[in-house]
Amino acid sequence: MSESENAIYDVVGVGFGPSNLSLAIALEEQRTDCPENGISSLFLERQAAFGWHRNMLLPSTTMQISFLKDLATFRNPTSSFSFISFLHASGRLLQFVNNQDFFPTRKEFHQYLDWAQARVAHRVSYGSQVRSIRLAPDAAPERPVLELEVADTGGRGSRTVLARNVVISTGLVPSMPEGVSRDERVWHSSEFLEKYRTMNPRELRRVAVAGAGQSAAEIVRFLYDELPHAQVHAIVPAYGYPISDDSPFANQVFNPEAVDDYYFGSDRTRDTFWRYHRNTNYSVVDEDVIKALYQRWYDDEIQGVKRLEFINLTRVAGVKRVGAETRVSLQEGPGAEIRELNVDALVCATGYAAMNPSSLLGDLDRLCLRDDSGRYRMERDYRIATTPELGCGIYLQGGTEHSHGLASSLLSNIALRSGEIIDSIVARRTEQDAQGPVLAEFGG
Repeated sequence: MSESENAIYDVVGVGFGPSNLSLAIALEEQRTDCPENGISSLFLERQAAFGWHRNMLLPSTTMQISFLKDLATFRNPTSSFSFISFLHASGRLLQFVNNQDFFPTRKEFHQYLDWAQARVAHRVSYGSQVRSIRLAPDAAPERPVLELEVADTGGRGSRTVLARNVVISTGLVPSMPEGVSRDERVWHSSEFLEKYRTMNPRELRRVAVAGAGQSAAEIVRFLYDELPHAQVHAIVPAYGYPISDDSPFANQVFNPEAVDDYYFGSDRTRDTFWRYHRNTNYSVVDEDVIKALYQRWYDDEIQGVKRLEFINLTRVAGVKRVGAETRVSLQEGPGAEIRELNVDALVCATGYAAMNPSSLLGDLDRLCLRDDSGRYRMERDYRIATTPELGCGIYLQGGTEHSHGLASSLLSNIALRSGEIIDSIVARRTEQDAQGPVLAEFGG
């Protein structure tokens, strides 16, 4: 897209995954419905094109949330950006209904996301990596401006983008077992399909997958089905895969009002949320995937084949290369003896670390308030609480589980969250306008 030279955007989004895509859609609809409150915006994404968990688009894998929890429906049920609108535009609405399933495949949901982003692509600059965010030195004190240093990932230099507010949504960071590094034979699940496709499947005779969550179980199933000649070792820190609780009452933890209950709740309330409801999302697996894996293992038992091994209560303690093989050190509990396993490839489906924008904020980070645990103090509108020196809004889409609860990093609430962020930006702008006209803008 073409950016307006020297323009000061009302909001700049850093990163363009589903969360900021949902925000872009909300802005698009707000411009149509309330033109008097039109918000100028730009989204910056380091990838050359849109993509969401592309390396986990495995055959037959489905979403873990209803298709109604899309980019827009909960905020605007009549939105033309809904999943139903996508199905209608794709000529598959009747076929989807006849399928009688609330949970589309991950591939189809990715098609939906791609269809939606194409309709707001005029708001996005791909191949643009934000290197730093700072206060612009020449802005009027009553109307502070943020200055974003943006590098072109194609190597064509850098530029500066100006904004009144930023919404940071750079995604989660892949987490590996302690002391284990990625290489051509040791992969994180976030790069799985890309790495797998570089291999000759015939050379993969012993593979291992570490992890207890949905991604780990799905990769085990994929490797078992795709490599009928191979042994597949599932390294599980629990005693088998813990099951996901997707029952109706448990799923209420993702309702919008649950965000208020968590945000305004006591420390005891928040602790109760985590203790009782972690199994709705973290390190758990859908029941149908667990049953499918057990059935494969049991069929092998009947035939006297030992092709699928579950190594329970065990973690990866280290990895080293020995010739052409990858030697994985396994430990069953603290203080237990180390067992070694030689494999041709190890996949670590060991989760992600939360987004941490502190390095991006640089010197601005000192103006951001933190709680007793060193985490950002968050306002209810997903804005970082700051000192009076920082009058601009820094909003986070992600990394707010400590303040807003379980749904913070999930798709469940992104439509409503986008609406709340826009409402906050409009309200803050209205408040600033009420304080009087700006006498000098940039270089005045």
